[in-house]
Amino acid sequence: MDSLKLSTILLSLLSLAIITQAQDPTSLSQYCPQTNTFTRNSTYQANLNLLLSSLSSNSTRNNINGFYNVSAGKDPDEVYGMFLCRGDVSNSVCGNCVNFAAKDVLEKCPNETVAMIWYDECVLRYSNRNIFSTVDQDATVLLSSPNNVTAQPESFNKLVETTIYDIAARAASAPPGAKKFAVQQVNYTGVQKLYTLVQCTPDLSTAGCSRCLEGAISKLGNCCDRKQGGRVIFASCNFRYELYEFYNATAAAEAVPPPPPVALSPPPASGSKTSGKGKGGVSTGLVIAIVIPVAVSLVLFFLGFCFLSRRAKNNRYYAQENDGGAADLASYVSELFLPQLHEFQTRDEYLKTKN
Repeated sequence: MDSLKLSTILLSLLSLAIITQAQDPTSLSQYCPQTNTFTRNSTYQANLNLLLSSLSSNSTRNNINGFYNVSAGKDPDEVYGMFLCRGDVSNSVCGNCVNFAAKDVLEKCPNETVAMIWYDECVLRYSNRNIFSTVDQDATVLLSSPNNVTAQPESFNKLVETTIYDIAARAASAPPGAKKFAVQQVNYTGVQKLYTLVQCTPDLSTAGCSRCLEGAISKLGNCCDRKQGGRVIFASCNFRYELYEFYNATAAAEAVPPPPPVALSPPPASGSKTSGKGKGGVSTGLVIAIVIPVAVSLVLFFLGFCFLSRRAKNNRYYAQENDGGAADLASYVSELFLPQLHEFQTRDEYLKTKN
């Protein structure tokens, strides 16, 4: 019985160790430029500790979309920091990654005024300069699979580039404050799919996110030519592709809702001017097509009537005789534009004065 209890305890401890180990984020790389350092117990270190504590405490909030930035202190000891969690991870995974990173970065980049640390689930960075809403491509991590594709490698390279460009546009066009994150799977062969993911920090503009991802995609040839998987990671954006599903497709779909359907234009308000069909279903174009010919006919009838009336009054108006009524009508139309004459002035007298 004692041996059974001992075995149970050991098994529980082993399971706990495995679970604890599984919860640790997957480390990818760190950036410690060693250009500037701070002294221990300095104001900058105090501000940095305060900033890292703020990042950790805010990492599980529901309304931040896996992203948070904050500053601590005042110039010249002000510290700026942020974290970004992968768009498909849960709040608990995000929080665990950020908490781990806040401690890990101080061990891997001790006394650094600028540092960045990447994991598969999140990235954390801080700096002594303002890094908010800024495209940063200085720190670059290139990772690729050791295995090459064997089926149509050139076509595969093109498929990777095209697909990443497509979802980069989707991620960049996300509204302000939303996750700039997108995933997509496409067919590579009849039995194999290509899985892709892109992400920008939400504080970037559409143009900034696009520029950052374009810079990352330009590195494809350097890291990932014909490789079965690869990723390019900048401080402000990243992308990844694999021949296996490396993200949570269900969570990713919830993180990136489809674009809303195109809304139909509301009906015009009563009494407003419209250019389409009215309430009775008769279009404005049809009304114009009917009204214009009728109006022209009335005008021509009126002109003809006036012409015949003026022709009968030869004692007051001059009309040149001709063989056709059409020419007489043309003469009359031209007369309408002549200046108004004195009651007893004839057309010949008027023409003489003009000459």
